Amino acid sequence: MRAAPLARPSLSRRLFLLAAFWMVVILGLAGVLLSAYYRTTAEAAFDERLGVYLRALVADVAASGDDQRDVGQLGDPQFELVLSGWYWQITRLDSEKPDIRSSRSLFAARLPRLAELNVPAGVGGARSGYAEGPDGRRLRIVERQISVGDNGLYLVQVAATTEAIDAQISRFELALAIAFALLAAGLLGVIAVQIVVGLRPLRTLETSVNAVRTGTSEKVEGVYPTELAPLADELNLLVSANRDVVERARTQVGNLAHALKTPLSVLFNEAGEDDGPLAAKVREQAAIMRDQVAFYLDRARAAARAGAIGATTDVGSALDALLRTFRKIHREREIACIAPPPATSRFLGESQDFDDLVGNLLDNACKWAAERVDVSVALEEAPAGRATLEIVIDDDGPGLSPDERVEAVRRGRRLDETKPGSGLGLSIVTDLAAAYGGSLALDQSPLGGLRATLRLPGV
Repeated sequence: MRAAPLARPSLSRRLFLLAAFWMVVILGLAGVLLSAYYRTTAEAAFDERLGVYLRALVADVAASGDDQRDVGQLGDPQFELVLSGWYWQITRLDSEKPDIRSSRSLFAARLPRLAELNVPAGVGGARSGYAEGPDGRRLRIVERQISVGDNGLYLVQVAATTEAIDAQISRFELALAIAFALLAAGLLGVIAVQIVVGLRPLRTLETSVNAVRTGTSEKVEGVYPTELAPLADELNLLVSANRDVVERARTQVGNLAHALKTPLSVLFNEAGEDDGPLAAKVREQAAIMRDQVAFYLDRARAAARAGAIGATTDVGSALDALLRTFRKIHREREIACIAPPPATSRFLGESQDFDDLVGNLLDNACKWAAERVDVSVALEEAPAGRATLEIVIDDDGPGLSPDERVEAVRRGRRLDETKPGSGLGLSIVTDLAAAYGGSLALDQSPLGGLRATLRLPGV
């Protein structure tokens, strides 16, 4: 499984959170506006109901003249119940001592005047607002000041508790919150599906690019949307250009190898026909030059191959072939080369380079081993699909001291002249592994000899 780093941002998460944020903002704003509109409408409807009673009282006051005893017969029993929350009050303002008549529901209490509470007058001088009632409950009050000529100046008030309207508004806000919550849940689901479906071509492109990287496909395949099709085409052009560059590099390196090796071979052969000190020196230097040319040309080839996209090698089959070869080479010494069953992992590089890397290490281990060489293979998964192939080779030979391990990887350095070889094997492995972004580490083996740990890109 691929393990994604915790700090890596997710495009899907970013799109989802951004859409969710603006959805919450818009729904919240819409909820506030709808709630405010409904409250205003409910208050207007409530004021209209109170206004009916107010107009009836005003009509009674205007019709009764100076005798206001029969005013207030509204026919609603709520105005007859003590502290019912529904009240009316008529106050004569032009007398020295204000004459006040009120509904039985007010009992001995009085309604506050909105004018004294600094409530502005509306059309026609009417006022409407909130005030505290006689029992501490919140009241909605509408009032109007009227003049009946010689019969006096009156302030007519009708009030009712806001419990009913508050309960109505609360029910609406609860229903609105539930409806918006369900709407938000549905929209979040739609957004999630939209993001999954909308970003599916990106995952398809990722799979196709990974197939090119691992060598299972030669190009990015598939049909992509208009926005991604140019990217897929550019990736295919990049892969093709990379292959062309690598092929040209191989050709140039081959031409250089042929151009240099032929003159060196002529010098070496010509010097071989003479036994003088000059000829010996020429042979010695020509041999050094030949080794150097071979080393750096091999390194250049490896660097070119390491830059290729899509080259992979089956580790199991390649390692099995190498072990069979070295068992035959060291058959007389009866060296036991023990390896795990064929691995399913693959080396992210060319088979020739894998043979050079592991072959040099196996050759070195078999030369120095007394009886046994162990090989183990492991694939370590890493973030973003990057994996590391670790090949460990142990032998039961004499091993190397820490200082000798450092010397062993130097180019051309041979710690024991009695063993065949040029001294370039471990340095070639080090340079070639570095070209692939890998490494070689030497350590003490549990078998008593040398342990070589080769780390390479894998898949």
